[in-house]
Amino acid sequence: MSEKITTATLQAMKRKGTKIVALTAYDAPTAMLLNEAGVDVVLVGDSVGMTRLGYESTLPVTVEEMLHHTKAAKRGNSRALLVADLPYLSYQLDAAEAVRNGGRFIKEAGAEAVKLEGGREMGMRIKALIEARIPVMGHLGMTPQSVHLLGGYTVQGKSPEAAEKILTDAKILEGAGCFAIVLEAIPSDLAGNAKIAVSREGRFSYTFDLQKLRAYLAGLGIAAGSLPASLDGATLKLTIPTQVVIEYRTQNGAPYLMIEVLKRPPSDY
Repeated sequence: MSEKITTATLQAMKRKGTKIVALTAYDAPTAMLLNEAGVDVVLVGDSVGMTRLGYESTLPVTVEEMLHHTKAAKRGNSRALLVADLPYLSYQLDAAEAVRNGGRFIKEAGAEAVKLEGGREMGMRIKALIEARIPVMGHLGMTPQSVHLLGGYTVQGKSPEAAEKILTDAKILEGAGCFAIVLEAIPSDLAGNAKIAVSREGRFSYTFDLQKLRAYLAGLGIAAGSLPASLDGATLKLTIPTQVVIEYRTQNGAPYLMIEVLKRPPSDY
């Protein structure tokens, strides 16, 4: 068996530009086959509700059902990082509930990380999970647990405003400590718009791609001719303490960074 995949392994692969292979398994035989094929991440998804349990959406899936399938996948897993979906209403209520349920997946089912859906509103839940030593994978774009709010299983981030929100949320998830982020059903150019170096130290890194940056600004109706060629490939690095919130917005059609220094740590993003 080759070396066990961990969250640190994935981050090293990302830095080197090595492709990361992730697939879903709900049982031991499938997990075993994926490991033999060299898959890096095995996700026990709440999609089991629609593909195996006969539900019309992922919303009815319970913690107990997810624990059952995670335990099964664990028995067939050897090399891959095993990630379990936190089902609907197992983490949305508050941070304590998120830690309580997330801890069960690590302690009882043998998961090595958990995945949750949502952007800035999930910031404090993610931080609480990490403080409890539970690695967290984020999920943005089309988030199936919000299917009714989104109006169906539709592509997200098509407008400049929606794309900007996804980018901002990705940076917030990074700052909160997510080791990876799933981007589902978004335009392909948006997925490559920001190269986010995900870390667990609350650090933010953005590598500029001048061609994509100019195209993005053009989409907002902003002239980008004055951007220097030296900007291409340059990396912006910041360390963001918990008392500071940095958000990318637009105002009157022009982009700007809003930096807010809080008197106390925010209760939520």
